[in-house]
Amino acid sequence: MRYILFIFFCCFSLQSQAQEEQLAFQYFRNGEYEKAVALYKTLHQENPYNSVYLSYLIDAYQQLQQFDEASKVINIQIESFKNQQYLFVEIGYNYQLQHQQEKAEENYQKALKTINETPNLGYIIGKTFQENHLLDYSLLAYKKTMEIIPKANYNFQVALIYGEKGEIENMFNTYLDMVVFNETYLPTSKSYMGRFITDDAENENNNTLKKLLIKRLQNNPLTVWNQLLSWLFMQQKEYDKALVQEKAIFKRNGTDLESIIDVGKIAFENNSYEAAKNSFHFVLENEPNIDTELNAKLYLLEIDMNTNAPNDSVENQFEQLFSEHGKTKNTIGIQAIYAEFLAFKKNEPENGISVLKEALNLPINEFQTGYLKTKLADILVFTNKFNSALIYYTQVQNDLKNHTLGQTARFKIAQTSYFKGDFEWAQSQLKVLKNSTSQLISNDALDLNLLITDNAVKDSLKIALKTYAKADLLAFQNKNQQAVDTLQVILNNYKGHPIEDETLFKQAQLFEKINQFESAEKNYLQIIAINKDDILADDAHYYLAELYLNKLQNLEKAKEFYQKIIFEYPSSIFLVDARNKFRNLRGDLLN
Repeated sequence: MRYILFIFFCCFSLQSQAQEEQLAFQYFRNGEYEKAVALYKTLHQENPYNSVYLSYLIDAYQQLQQFDEASKVINIQIESFKNQQYLFVEIGYNYQLQHQQEKAEENYQKALKTINETPNLGYIIGKTFQENHLLDYSLLAYKKTMEIIPKANYNFQVALIYGEKGEIENMFNTYLDMVVFNETYLPTSKSYMGRFITDDAENENNNTLKKLLIKRLQNNPLTVWNQLLSWLFMQQKEYDKALVQEKAIFKRNGTDLESIIDVGKIAFENNSYEAAKNSFHFVLENEPNIDTELNAKLYLLEIDMNTNAPNDSVENQFEQLFSEHGKTKNTIGIQAIYAEFLAFKKNEPENGISVLKEALNLPINEFQTGYLKTKLADILVFTNKFNSALIYYTQVQNDLKNHTLGQTARFKIAQTSYFKGDFEWAQSQLKVLKNSTSQLISNDALDLNLLITDNAVKDSLKIALKTYAKADLLAFQNKNQQAVDTLQVILNNYKGHPIEDETLFKQAQLFEKINQFESAEKNYLQIIAINKDDILADDAHYYLAELYLNKLQNLEKAKEFYQKIIFEYPSSIFLVDARNKFRNLRGDLLN
């Protein structure tokens, strides 16, 4: 019984202390420092080794300008317990708050001198300086400790301080020193350096890091410097330069193609097809295994399809692949892309459907089945067989609910319902996808939901929105001229409707596809004229600049609209690309 009572008493005491601690912190945070002092004083007396209680007690006294009380508490602590010399920092800071700089400096030096006598206190002394924003002293403490104890590594703390001081070059060098000390620090160094660089290759910090890495590579050609240069170029979307670094690493080590494959994939996803093509050709030249070879060839095929290579050439490549590797479970990805090629490029949807149905009869897993069914449903939508498509999408969504494939299928259900004009059901699916684990699906869901919501308000019958959805479907089916004509109906009959800007933009994009570049130019200019603060205004500026640069060969106009993005739309997602292209054009024109 006594034992039970003892346990109960201990639990009660701990709970009571926790409540006092929480209340003291609440008082401190709310600026009720007198109440905070009362509680922290008790907590410190009961727990003299607890540095958190002591720190808050000192801070509260200082907030009340009771510097003598703060000094008294600190001195008692130093006298009563061993190894508390880090508190010389607190004494010094207490004097500094009273503008007694000489006495402050005297105590800071005492703390630093302690490191010579008791180096193990170096970290806590450096940390205490840092917590009091005495960054130069903190640097001295950490560096002195590392000099005395060579195995000590406080480079991370030093780098953070340099970052806080704005000494970017010193900060980068310190993170790089961490990697030299131990390569396991590479992910950490990347993570923290990544906070100080952008995707703009001309950014000052980016240039500083590049110069430091190149210098280190020249002085001591470690593989890790190539890795970091590759990483930096990838952040800047300079995939060709990243590939040069990865090739150098491969030639030195010659064992792993994974990094080169990653460069190729990311370049492909960002439409940098030349860099992607070079990556996958390098992979094929270096004796990959059969899975890697198939994957590389598949990407090369998709690049040809996306860059409008002749259909006969693409089909020959598919036939050669199937001749070499057969139509088996190992070539499911190639069969799926072939079906899309037949349907969307050659306009042979029935042949595409047959390819996918044959593939579904192979001994494949549930994820491959879901992938193929999604592709099959896409082609069924292409042929206006909406109900059949919805059946397949729903099967995938039910079978793979928590997988990206299942979430993609749910989005496709919403999109198909939107094409049909069933906006309520579409939105019910889109709302579920707002928290999708895939950022891409989540963004697509948000965009489609906003399109429906924003354009249903002034049109109770939703006639304009239904017409827009019909045009969207025609565009999906590659019936671009019909889509353009359908959008023109909206522009003729719904001038001033909220959907007007989306219609102009969609039509402009389609005009570009059918090589009617002057019509596209007219639409982009009209969007800007309607409202230069419209959500699509920066998009219109960017695509107009691209049009002038790549199709209409008007470099002055391209430069003008890139410059407008820089100065009028500084938060635009196109800012970095616009700035780079503006600089390049300015250089071209000057030359």
